[in-house]
Parts: sequence; C-alpha cells; structure tokens
Amino acid sequence: MSVFLGLGSNIGNREENINSAIKKLSKEIKIINISKFIETEPYGYTNQPKFINCALEGETNLTPYELLDFCLNIEKEMGRVREIRWGPRNIDIDILFYGSLIINSNILTIPHPEIEKRLFVLKPLNEIAPDFVHPIFKKSVNIMLSELLSKEGVKDE
Repeated sequence: MSVFLGLGSNIGNREENINSAIKKLSKEIKIINISKFIETEPYGYTNQPKFINCALEGETNLTPYELLDFCLNIEKEMGRVREIRWGPRNIDIDILFYGSLIINSNILTIPHPEIEKRLFVLKPLNEIAPDFVHPIFKKSVNIMLSELLSKEGVKDE
C-alpha cells in the first residue's frame, strides 16, 4: 500500500534524527521518495526550538495499525518522550495518508488531522506528491497548500 509519512525533529541533531528514523522505517517501508528537509516554526506550543520537517512516500505491506505501532516503536527506540502536547521532540513520525483509506478510531486517524492547516506538512508533501488527493476534502496537496498560503497571515517561508 502507498503511504505518506511526515517526519519532524527539534531536539539534538535534527537532520541526523530524521535520517536515522528514515533508515529504521526502511526496514518495513520501501522508500519511494523523500522531500527536502525544511526548517519550520513550532506549531501549537511555540516556546521551543525550530523544527526540521520532511515528507516521505513509501510502499508497505503493514496494515494501518501495524504501521502505527511500527512508527511509535521507532519513536520510543529513539528516545522520544511525550510531555507537552505539540512539545519538543527528537523525532516525530506521523502517518499522513495510507492510500485513500479513511480511519477514525480512538487510536488512529487517517488522513492525519489538520493537514490542511499545517504548512510544515503541506510544503514538503507538495514537493513529492502535489497531485495526491485528500480522500475527505477531495483536494490535491497542491490546492490545499495554495489555499493555506492565501489565508491572511500565512506566508511561504
């Protein structure tokens, strides 16, 4: 199944953290494409260092819930600590899309919530999958990015 993941880090060697996570992900995901790394402002809880973010496209035989467990185990193995919602982290791995599947359970939501509001997700995702259509909004990544950039106060950095 085709999957898109978002990765981020703002503690320690951010690029090294993301590269390490990608290497670990490649054990169960055939990596198709990786966006450039971009530096972004923190989202939600803003009193923290800037992030490095990227998006990854891959193919996997894992089910959505197996993929979630796999990603969470990588975060745990790399020492991620969850103390503050949207707080500082050495690694964050989010399942953005799993094909065109829609899941809304108490432990997993796909597509990832609020993609359309997050420049740090849409900008790298647009680099590797501008024509991918959000299965709920029925809009391409490129259109969602354009709409976000056109909103007052949001600028492309």
